[in-house]
Amino acid sequence: MNAGFRIGSHHSFHNACRPDTVRARNTNKTEFIMATTPRTRYPTALITLHWLTLALMLGVYALIELHDLLPKGSDARALVKAWHETLGVTVFAVVLARLPLRLVLGVPPALANTPRWQHQLASAMHWALYGLLIAAPLLGYLSLNAKGTPVPFFGLQMPAFIGPDRTLMRQIKEIHETVGTMGYWLIGLHAGAALAHHYLMHDDTLRRMGLSRPTPAALTSTPGMHRSTP
Repeated sequence: MNAGFRIGSHHSFHNACRPDTVRARNTNKTEFIMATTPRTRYPTALITLHWLTLALMLGVYALIELHDLLPKGSDARALVKAWHETLGVTVFAVVLARLPLRLVLGVPPALANTPRWQHQLASAMHWALYGLLIAAPLLGYLSLNAKGTPVPFFGLQMPAFIGPDRTLMRQIKEIHETVGTMGYWLIGLHAGAALAHHYLMHDDTLRRMGLSRPTPAALTSTPGMHRSTP
């Protein structure tokens, strides 16, 4: 009886020490930590769309700068302008996906040590950026409608919301260019603030939107997600 018990205990101990068993226990432990630790980062979908938006906006601005350098009437200038417009419409589509996802998935709360004025300023900056990402592509789209020019978007036939009107086109184009110029400052300030938080203040503002996933040990006990308006 005792021998049988000892043999069974040894067998159980052997199974518990098997590499696959240890790995399974470590995996379960990691999953438990991830599941019970309040989220301190933005959801993966929002992080992906954030960096996609940045890449698209860099392309939009680079293309319009290149457009102004190319000879007027050249095929290259026309092609660059078409891609500028295509990426602009893409930005608008991505933002339309980001807004409802932000409401549904929620965002992490402000960092505990962030002064109230910084949080309010960051919130105002986010609102201004969303305004830019909606207004600039929409104004560009309407200016093409008013010009009577098809809106390029990967070969699709895009609808026209207003008819040709040269006077209206010039007015919309002027507003579009003004908003675009404001975008240089808004994006620059946003990027500068994120870098200042990371390299000067040494907090987690930039890490929360980072593409790499943190280890469970890196997670903190910051309060969990909250749902808010963008």
